[in-house]
Amino acid sequence: MSLTQRSLCPISQALEVVGDRWSLLIVRDLAFTGKRRFRELLQSDEGISSTVLSDRLARLVEAGVLARHGHPNHRQMAVYSLTPVGIDLLDVVVSLGIWGRRHLPVTDASSTPVADLERGGQAALEELKRRTLQEHVMNASAAGASEN
Repeated sequence: MSLTQRSLCPISQALEVVGDRWSLLIVRDLAFTGKRRFRELLQSDEGISSTVLSDRLARLVEAGVLARHGHPNHRQMAVYSLTPVGIDLLDVVVSLGIWGRRHLPVTDASSTPVADLERGGQAALEELKRRTLQEHVMNASAAGASEN
């Protein structure tokens, strides 16, 4: 991926990849809601447009945050999964969720997963990352191997 390099600051570089208003929400949906296909991601509460979603998915795939796979039963349909790089973003997503839960008006339903992770501490976050790795990376690898 060709990053715009305003500086070599790691925060600036990271914001070039996920600093828009949609990318971390896509990571959130993939990790917490089980959404994996374009149409499912379009149905998120925030109301992303299909054009913006298509652009963000392509950028996240190019950056190595997501992987795009063919659907096993429908070759024209894509399935998206988090890569290990994307799974590392869960630390950021959870931290933002904790901050938002503490300081902004949120619903109990939307903040329950974050509250559970906050109560569980680092061990709960590591378990989430382990499960997500299993679901997104290991299962995608197994599916790819069976296609060959």
